[in-house]
Amino acid sequence: MQKKRPEHLDLTKIKMPIQAYASIAHRVSGLFLAVISVAVVYALQLSLHSEKSFNCLKQYLQQPVMKIILLIVLSGLFYHFVAGIKHLIMDLGFAEEKTSSKLAAIISIIVTIVLIIATGLWLW
Repeated sequence: MQKKRPEHLDLTKIKMPIQAYASIAHRVSGLFLAVISVAVVYALQLSLHSEKSFNCLKQYLQQPVMKIILLIVLSGLFYHFVAGIKHLIMDLGFAEEKTSSKLAAIISIIVTIVLIIATGLWLW
């Protein structure tokens, strides 16, 4: 009996469900937060060092480019937090079926977008 298996996989032709993209984005945001945490801890250390360094950092963060970078960092944090809550809810036994997990993934993405927009409005 011959099996019709592909000899090579073309990943651009494979259509993944939204749950897969949400899961991959959760992992990528976690990696991003782990890498960027070094800079965040350094900025926190600068802000706590003295009043002068706090004011210098505050003035530096008022620049538009730094606001965009801050929004990107907070976007990663928001998505990772919301998707983590979704995973915790799934660990309790909810939203494990195909349709409910798809809805949970869509809701987590929408909540993250709302948080990012609200933060963007707050920063500017």
